[in-house]
Amino acid sequence: MSEIAAAPSDSKDRLPDTALAQLSLQLAPEQRAALEAAYATPPRAYHNIGHVAEVLRHYADVAAGPGWTQPREVALAVLYHDAIYEAGRRDNEARSALLAREHIARWMAGAGIDSDRVVELIELTARHGAIAREDVDEQTRLFLDGDMAILGAEPAAFDAYDRGIASEYRGHVPGPLFRLNRRRFLKGLLKRERIFLSDYYHQRFDAAARNNLRRSITTKR
Repeated sequence: MSEIAAAPSDSKDRLPDTALAQLSLQLAPEQRAALEAAYATPPRAYHNIGHVAEVLRHYADVAAGPGWTQPREVALAVLYHDAIYEAGRRDNEARSALLAREHIARWMAGAGIDSDRVVELIELTARHGAIAREDVDEQTRLFLDGDMAILGAEPAAFDAYDRGIASEYRGHVPGPLFRLNRRRFLKGLLKRERIFLSDYYHQRFDAAARNNLRRSITTKR
């Protein structure tokens, strides 16, 4: 993969120091710059560095609660899971996983990181809404649920997420087709016995997520 451009100067495209301070690893300045540059290209309304910071907050909550058995690997999966994102493409997760593997080899070669586990977690995010609880272990459930915790956020935050997704697809997918597929995806989530795979997230966010999903599905767009 070709070299990545220099990190953006805009603060909204930079990982917050407070979020990174909660991790069980440190990024080399060059690695952090390359990661931030990836998230800034192309410009994104939702799958951006702000989303990563929010998932890192959930990562820290789990670390203080149930805990992580491979905290460094999960942290890297969080950091890289949307590093490559182009609305409408089906290989975003695979390309993000490849970038993570390349960066680990380049900047963390002697750190003992299980890069296969990082890649596995990132690639599983392509199957949100299609993974059954019994398909994955509890640690994987917690990681995947952290990425989807926005579903159970406060209504204003959920609505901003919903608008952000629509904005990202604008110009890539015809509006009627996007709305059809989006509603189908949200209805599929709502029909599931469990929206969240882990008990930890199910107990905290299921009710709020169902309220948000019902409201989104029934709102005329």
